[in-house]
Amino acid sequence: MSWFDQRPDDAMMGSFEAVGPDHIHTVDQGQFREAMSRLGAAVHVVTTAGPGGIAGFTATAVVSVSDQPATLLVCINRRSQVAARLEENRVLCVNTLPAGADDLADVFAGRTRVPMAQRFDTGGWMELATGAPASRNAVLACDCRIIEIKAVATHNVIFAGVVGVRLGEPGSALVYHERAYKQV
Repeated sequence: MSWFDQRPDDAMMGSFEAVGPDHIHTVDQGQFREAMSRLGAAVHVVTTAGPGGIAGFTATAVVSVSDQPATLLVCINRRSQVAARLEENRVLCVNTLPAGADDLADVFAGRTRVPMAQRFDTGGWMELATGAPASRNAVLACDCRIIEIKAVATHNVIFAGVVGVRLGEPGSALVYHERAYKQV
């Protein structure tokens, strides 16, 4: 068993135990959140569509895993209404937002309380190969097929193979740093 495999009795609680010679005691949740607020990250809207329905969420927990084969990692809270749809659809599109797309980020973060069905009324959307919505205004859109989903603590860690890339107009990107949108 690797460190990120869930123990069955902890699956609903969202906790995990590292497997190794010593038990790992992590820092306080508040301290960790404050530390992560200082880690500037690109803002993305991750979308999906398919048998489970159309859905999307704002994420900063997106990272390149490998370029051979092209693979991304995306994290989502397991309690999110989008998590089950991702598992069923098995496709996603990572849309990296341009500077000034704060409103779109807020809609997909749920801050505006716009219901999921109407979130795609904001911004212009198109489909790439997988059918997951791609933002026409994104700095880049990575169209992906889900390879694997691992439950880790409160989140699902999704490994996704990039089957297509759409590059948007060059320019500044939206980042989230110190609990505020900024541009680089």
